[in-house]
Amino acid sequence: MSHPPSITLVISAHRQAASLRLILERLAGSPVRPAQIIVAEDGEDSETECVVREAARHFAPAPMHLRQPHTGFRKCVVLNRAIAAATSEYVVFLDGDCVPHPDFVADHAALARDGAFVQGRRAFIREARVPEFLARRAGLAKLALTGGMHGMAKGLRLPLPLIRTDRDFHGVLGCNLGVWRADLQLVNGFDEAFEGWGHEDADLAARLYANGRVRRVVHGRAVVYHLDHPPAARDRAKSNRARFEQGVASGRRRCESGLKQLSAPPGSRPA
Repeated sequence: MSHPPSITLVISAHRQAASLRLILERLAGSPVRPAQIIVAEDGEDSETECVVREAARHFAPAPMHLRQPHTGFRKCVVLNRAIAAATSEYVVFLDGDCVPHPDFVADHAALARDGAFVQGRRAFIREARVPEFLARRAGLAKLALTGGMHGMAKGLRLPLPLIRTDRDFHGVLGCNLGVWRADLQLVNGFDEAFEGWGHEDADLAARLYANGRVRRVVHGRAVVYHLDHPPAARDRAKSNRARFEQGVASGRRRCESGLKQLSAPPGSRPA
């Protein structure tokens, strides 16, 4: 890689208008912005639509808003639509409950390497303190000093990043993940057979590994701050794990139900 890649930032969302507003606010004030922002919403929330429309005046081009009816947890479906709509070389995935550090985009661009995907880390803002953080009544420093944050070491941006290269599944997180768009196309994107919470990110990593890619686990750069909340339903976790493990055992390199089903990004439109 001779130069940092252009970046499409995909923000997955489901009824997270308040945190999405803060995420877009932080991105607007960042020294390096993504070339393209796509809000991938598993749902059709009017407040989310308003937030994306309001943000349009701060970005050029305006963020794209992809929506789908919420008929259960179908995050993989809308993420594939976002990948199909992406125009940059490199795609960074961010969850709608994770607020990025100001240097988040610049860090991911600098960390990208051929033959690898990047896994960033997250610190956690305690659920009881999330409302004051979203209301801008408490910043990160105050939360850290008053016990409102845990996993703080993962929330520090260091002078130099600590990087480990592996092909492990521990700590694979779709909330802070950078992948070459060509590699996403190679493995056919996310497997839409994964419905409900759990293991869809590890499955994507497994297919990237099967195609010879490695993971760069990064501490001290590309940092996000997760807004703690009640856990999602885990009713499909067991079957999703079984599917993931079967894919690993078989050395599966592509999923069947993924990007190739999309001839065009349906329903995409600028905010």
